[in-house]
Amino acid sequence: MSELALPLHDHIRRVLLEAQSSVSRTVNTVMVHAYFEIGRLIVDDEQHGRARAEYGEETLKMLSERLTAEFGRGFSMQNLRNMRTFYITFRNRQTLSARLSWSHYILLLRLDDEQARDFYIKEAESENWSVRELDRQINSPLFERLALSRDKVEIKALAEQGQILESPRDAIKDPYIPEFLGLPEQAAYSEKDLETALLNNLQSFLLELGKRFAFVARQKRITLDAKHFYIDLAFYNRLLRCFVLIDLKIGKPTHRDMGQMQMYVNFYDRDVRTDDENRTIGIILCRDKKETIA
Repeated sequence: MSELALPLHDHIRRVLLEAQSSVSRTVNTVMVHAYFEIGRLIVDDEQHGRARAEYGEETLKMLSERLTAEFGRGFSMQNLRNMRTFYITFRNRQTLSARLSWSHYILLLRLDDEQARDFYIKEAESENWSVRELDRQINSPLFERLALSRDKVEIKALAEQGQILESPRDAIKDPYIPEFLGLPEQAAYSEKDLETALLNNLQSFLLELGKRFAFVARQKRITLDAKHFYIDLAFYNRLLRCFVLIDLKIGKPTHRDMGQMQMYVNFYDRDVRTDDENRTIGIILCRDKKETIA
């Protein structure tokens, strides 16, 4: 292929990839709505005087056999039950999201708490979560962690709008749950081991940190009074427009750790951040915390 043809190939490739993505989204939306309609038909059939449990199971078994024979996989009895639950849970077809797949909705059906379910729908849409990431966030559990420090009105807003960063405190989760690292619970590992594990799983760590975090540096060196200090991890949050510095501690944080982090934050505010950026955030990431100094 000549050098002149390369830009043409790239443009055509981009058009085809966008078309494939569009077709995939369209098919996904059509199938989600089809499953919703199947669920409605099953519920309607049950409500017409034939709601005996044994009848329902016999009907689902018959439907599963016939639909599988004609249309192939996807119509097991369990999946038909899921379609029925899907309709009962959402009811209003207009609330279904074109960005979520049937696999997303299967995970959401596990949630009994309507506010939690609404929250995860909003976050999955806005953050473009894969099915795997939605599953991880539900199991973490993200909604419950964010709701801990909120009253009823704020929890309602969280469910309806998703997580909105209005202040630096909104960007901080307590606790963080880095289960993706695969470190043994009782293993004796160092802070360097933890740092290495976090960076080896950087994508998952960024997702656990929250919205719009960008990695800046590892072991960022700063110099004060001719002495060198090293910040474990430095990030930038695009929504908050500020640097976020992280110090890793295996044990409980001490007053000395707090003072050292404050020194890092002061240095960044004074010598690194620009006038149009907000003040730096410092986080000490540790296994335990002392409430008296946190």
